[in-house]
Amino acid sequence: MPVSSSPAAPSGAQLLIAQPDYAKRLRPLLPDAAFSPDWGTLLVLGLNGAILVLGWAMARQLQASHWQGLLLFLPFALVMGNAVVVMLFGTHDMMHSKVIRQPLLRQVVQLLGLALLWMPPTLWKAVHNREHHGKTNSEQDPDRNYNASQPASWGKWIQNLFVPSVEVNPFWLAVGMTSAWGVHAFRNITSVLLFNNGTTRYPVFSFQVSARERRQIALELAAIVLIHLAIIACIGLRPVPLLLGYFLPIWIGYSVVIAYIYTNHLACRATDTNDPLINSISLKMPAIFDALHFNFSHHTEHHIFPGMNPDYYPQVRALLMEHYPDRFNLLSAPQAWQLLRRTPRHYLDATTFSSSCGTIIQPCPLS
Repeated sequence: MPVSSSPAAPSGAQLLIAQPDYAKRLRPLLPDAAFSPDWGTLLVLGLNGAILVLGWAMARQLQASHWQGLLLFLPFALVMGNAVVVMLFGTHDMMHSKVIRQPLLRQVVQLLGLALLWMPPTLWKAVHNREHHGKTNSEQDPDRNYNASQPASWGKWIQNLFVPSVEVNPFWLAVGMTSAWGVHAFRNITSVLLFNNGTTRYPVFSFQVSARERRQIALELAAIVLIHLAIIACIGLRPVPLLLGYFLPIWIGYSVVIAYIYTNHLACRATDTNDPLINSISLKMPAIFDALHFNFSHHTEHHIFPGMNPDYYPQVRALLMEHYPDRFNLLSAPQAWQLLRRTPRHYLDATTFSSSCGTIIQPCPLS
């Protein structure tokens, strides 16, 4: 079981600072507008939803024999894939804030925003807002690496197969880019709907939801199934249009989403105290990606102020570089991926990684 350092740790160990302490220190240095609801998120979600609907309507017109039309559609499939990313990241930000106060409208927008990700909003609030943000990279975080000591399971086997590490096969890593998000959703959905007992072995960490949340997750999942069936019916049961108009944009979107998510925490040490500067990584990304993706690369900043308007995350980054330059994990995307590809993906302890077979043991490079 990972054990983090604490104020009583041996001399030279890295002491941890809790997330509220960072927020308390930095909040007076930020403008009040940074914590006001960002209504622009709704507009961006609506625009990208329209892009997807237009793409599905265009895919309906595709003919396998007209190869010129298929080639012309491919760039738009890329735009649709980015729309899938935007729907997740925008809905993610909105669910941390109070942009929509009307309950029914809020539920509808959240459902539509997460439908292509097969993620019931009630489950997202449980697994992400409550469990992950409250217990980041601790033993109780369902989004951490598996521990080396955890028993073998299909969930652990798939992580070994798909997730970037020193031992992953490049072919399966590529397959995992399009599929790992789906595995994440399936693992958590089945855990709470079929068992919900806190002892399920195949998730990274098995958490429970209330009976009311469980019923709501089941209803939302049924609605998501209907949405996907409606999309498929709109395009038509023809292999080529379905491949280009339905599967390809989803695969592109999942790949971009998981590329960000892999770098968020997996190369960091485990922490019992939620210290975002130690257990999280922020990326230096080209401005175009930050503009398209709500500054999602500013992940440490987000963990300090989850409900903040993401337009202000660069100001938080500047403050972190000023006040905590030796603690802040700020890397380029290639640097973050190199760390993942050069290290194992199991926690032997809080600051040590181990390979699946235990033959490779390395200290966490960010400890």
